[in-house]
Amino acid sequence: MSTIKTSISKRTWKQNIPLFIMFAPILIFFVIFKYYPMLGLVIAFKNYRFIDGIWGSDWIGFDMFSMIFHNQQLLGIIWNTFMLSGLSIVAGFPVPIILALLVNELRRAWYKRTIQTFVYLPHFLNWVIVGGIVITIFSQGPGTLNQWLDKLFGFTFPFLYNEKSWVTIFIASGIWKDAGWGAIIYLAALSSIDQSLYEAASIDGANKWKQMTRITIPGILPTVFIMLILKIGHLMEVGFDQVYVLQNNTVAEISEVISTFMFKIGIQQAQFSLATAMGLFEGLVGLVLVVTANTIARRFGHGLW
Repeated sequence: MSTIKTSISKRTWKQNIPLFIMFAPILIFFVIFKYYPMLGLVIAFKNYRFIDGIWGSDWIGFDMFSMIFHNQQLLGIIWNTFMLSGLSIVAGFPVPIILALLVNELRRAWYKRTIQTFVYLPHFLNWVIVGGIVITIFSQGPGTLNQWLDKLFGFTFPFLYNEKSWVTIFIASGIWKDAGWGAIIYLAALSSIDQSLYEAASIDGANKWKQMTRITIPGILPTVFIMLILKIGHLMEVGFDQVYVLQNNTVAEISEVISTFMFKIGIQQAQFSLATAMGLFEGLVGLVLVVTANTIARRFGHGLW
C-alpha cells in the first residue's frame, strides 16, 4: 500500500513540475521582499542607532509599545486611522457592488464599454493628480466650487479646512478613484452566474428586482464576503498618498494617521524604533481583524479559509 502511495506522489510531483517552476519566481519575490525584511521588526524592541546597527543597538523590550499606549497624541493618531478607514469601508464598500450590478444590466455593448472605461479611468490617476483636482475644486480662495458659491450666494466655505467637510471629501475622493476598479471583481463574479437561472426565473414571472435579489446577489455573495474580509484586514491602514496630499495643518488633529506619522518620525526625524513599533502594532491589529472576520464569515459558509 505504501509503495502505491509513493508512486502516486512521485507521479503527481512530476505532473506538477511546470506549475512549481511557474510559482518559483513568486515564491522568491515574497521571500526576498516580504518575509526577509520582517527580520527588521526587531528594531521595535531596540533603541536603534545607525552607528550600532540592528543587532548592536540596545534592547529596550516593550518600551516603545508602552509609549504608544500612554501617549494621548499617538492614541489619537490610532483613532484617526481607525475612524477614517472604518468610514471609508462603510461608505465605500457597497459602491463597487452597486456599480457592478448597474453596469451588468446594460445591454448595449458599446454603451457598456464606454461606461466601464469612464468609471475605471480614475484608478489609473496618481493621488497627486487626484489631490490636485480636489484642491482645485474645493480650495478656499480660487476653488471652483467656492467661486460659484460666492457668485450665487455671496459666501464661501472652507471645505478643506473644516474637519467634517474634510472627512467627507476624503472618503468621497477615495470612492471616486477606486469604485470602478473594485467593480471589476464583482463583474467577473456576475459573469460566472448561470444564465439559465435568469431564463427560468423570467418564465416563472420574476421581474428584474426579484431576479437580482434571488439570483444575482446570492450568486456574488461569496465574493462579497471575501472582499469584505480583506477590507477589514486593512482597517488599520489608510493610504499614505491620499492623506498626505489632502491634509493640512488646520485639520491635522483629524488627518494625522499611522502611515503619515511613521513617515514623519521615521524618515524625517529618524525615530526608527517608534515608527517600527507603530507599524508592527498596525500589522498585528490587521491580523486579528482578518482572523475574526473570517471566523464570523465561516459561520455563514463563506470563509476565506
